Amino acid sequence: MGNDGGSIPTRRELVKEAAKDPNNTQVKETQTEKLQYYWSHCSLSQKPLSPPIVSDSTGNLYNKDAVLENLLITSKDTRDGNIAGSERTAGTIKSLRDIVEVRFSIEEEGQEEAKEDSATRSNELRLVCPVTGKRLGPGVKAVYLVPCGHAFAETAVREMPGEQCLECNEPYSTENVIPILPVSPTDKDRLRDRISKLQSDGLTHSLKKAPGSSKKRKQQTQPTKKLEAANKIDRVAGPDLPPSKESRFETPSDAIRNEDTAALTAKVLAEQEDRNKRRKTAPNDNLKALFSSSNGMAGKQSDFMTRGFAIPPGAKR
Repeated sequence: MGNDGGSIPTRRELVKEAAKDPNNTQVKETQTEKLQYYWSHCSLSQKPLSPPIVSDSTGNLYNKDAVLENLLITSKDTRDGNIAGSERTAGTIKSLRDIVEVRFSIEEEGQEEAKEDSATRSNELRLVCPVTGKRLGPGVKAVYLVPCGHAFAETAVREMPGEQCLECNEPYSTENVIPILPVSPTDKDRLRDRISKLQSDGLTHSLKKAPGSSKKRKQQTQPTKKLEAANKIDRVAGPDLPPSKESRFETPSDAIRNEDTAALTAKVLAEQEDRNKRRKTAPNDNLKALFSSSNGMAGKQSDFMTRGFAIPPGAKR
């Protein structure tokens, strides 16, 4: 290193050739190896997949026990002010409503195959399509349906007419056909758009209501009901009259949560108030009978106010 006639080699002398970008064949081989691993191992715990198997909105596969354990860790990290637990799933799994149990058709291996590949396939499941019989994996594009969760080869779902599950006949829509471990950017973008639309509608990946969505909707509807009730009272009172004391308090329709029932109650109250006003201003038949509208002389046709006192005939004076 010094005074011995040696020299320190530089990087230029050690690296003779620059790194080359992998070609298409190498990229496909790497991608196939990665898919083969995640088709047989949990994306969360890195353990071999074993039923029950679940999937999130991005199409990744997990062991359900690993997801439950991660949710417990996430809740503990949230209490401690740490988010390490939620980062393990990139925020796609926040509750059990964000996963769907994928119902694979599992084919049992024959005795001869089991003896030959017992060392390599001891923990590997043989997942097959119940319609085409193809083995699901990196070489076959597979999908599962939401909400039932049955898995098929993508060609079977595309070629079969109708929008009902081929296993349980449960209806589904086209946007709820989830590709398993998607690779193409088109599938990934579609899944992102789907979950964004569901979140805006207050739903989760399993098409169940998101936690807290009903509370937000309730808080948004209550001010609207109070404003409508105040407007109805103002219309009854009139624009030139000051608001009555009753307008300071909530009407019975405000306490009703059903919008149709509240509208019907407000209509009945308005009709009742209108009927009370007409009763006060309408002439009373009982009082009208006591008075006469004629201006003639007092007599039989006059009332007791204009008739006066008369001495009956034959009375002694």
